[in-house]
Amino acid sequence: MGDSSTTVQEVRNRMFLEGFITEDNASNVFDQTITNGIAAYGTSKNHDFENMITPSLIEMLNVPVESRIKTISVNMERCRWISAKINSAQEYIAVNIPSFRLLYYREGKPFLVSKVVVGKEFHKTIVFSGSMSYLAFSPYWNVPASILRKEILPKIKKNPNYLENQNMEWHEGHVRQKPGGSNALGYVKFMFPNSHNIYLHDSPSKSFFNKDKRAFSHGCVRVEKARELALAIMAKDANWSSKKVDQAMHLGKENTYVLQDKIPVYIAYFTAWADGSGNVAFYDDLYKRDNALAKVLFEN
Repeated sequence: MGDSSTTVQEVRNRMFLEGFITEDNASNVFDQTITNGIAAYGTSKNHDFENMITPSLIEMLNVPVESRIKTISVNMERCRWISAKINSAQEYIAVNIPSFRLLYYREGKPFLVSKVVVGKEFHKTIVFSGSMSYLAFSPYWNVPASILRKEILPKIKKNPNYLENQNMEWHEGHVRQKPGGSNALGYVKFMFPNSHNIYLHDSPSKSFFNKDKRAFSHGCVRVEKARELALAIMAKDANWSSKKVDQAMHLGKENTYVLQDKIPVYIAYFTAWADGSGNVAFYDDLYKRDNALAKVLFEN
C-alpha cells in the first residue's frame, strides 16, 4: 500500500475496463481502490491473489483473448463427456482437478466448497464418475502394493522399527496403517467403489491445502473440509448428530456407514469453469491435456 509503479496504473486501467472498479483516476499509486478491484477480480476468477499485484495476476491478465477462446472451446467439448444426468441430479459431488476444488451440490447449487489435493504428475488422478455408497470413519489405510514395494519395504529394510513408528502393521500379507491422527487417510474416507481404487478422504497433512498448486497425492483426492463434508452428508439421517459423527471419526477402529441414497461423484478435468453467475475461471493445464484435445478439434 502506497507503493508507486507504472504497472499499478496499467492494472488499474484493466480493472476499470473489466468492471472491477468504477473509476480510473490514472494514478500509479497502489491504494485501497485497486486492492478492492483485485479482490473482486480474484473472486470472479476463483483465484486468490492476496489483494496484491502478483506474478500470477500479471500472467493471467496477459493471456491473449484468442487463447482464452481456445480454452473455452476445449472445455465445452469436455462438457459433452459428462453424463446428462448431472443436469437433473438433486445431489452430487464434483471434483475439478485443475482448480483443486470439490463442490458438493444440492438442489442445483453449491452446498459446500472445499480445497482438495490431487495426484501428482506421475500419479495422475483419473477422470471418471461413480456413486458414493458408504463412509468409513476412523479408517485403516491399506497400503497399495505399488507403494509398499517402492516406498515402504525399502524403509523397513533401513529401519526395522519403521512400521511401529508409522503406526503400521502387517495384516494378511499386506501392510496397513492403523486408525488415528497420523493415518494417511485422516479420520474419514468417502467410498465410491471403482476399478481405479480412487476415493475421497481426510488428511493429517493440512499444510498442503495452503499451497496454490496442490498436486501431491498418489491419485486419491484429499479433502480439506472432510469433517464438514461428512457432517453435511450424515445430517440427512436424523439418527446422526454432529457429536455422533465426531465420535465415529475418533473411535480408534474402523466403522462404516452405508448411505441410504448413493451420491453421484464426478472427477473432472476442466481448465475453464463457469459458475452460476456466468463468471468464467481459468486454471493451469495441470496434466498438459488441452493442446492434444485442441489439435483434434481444430486441426482436422
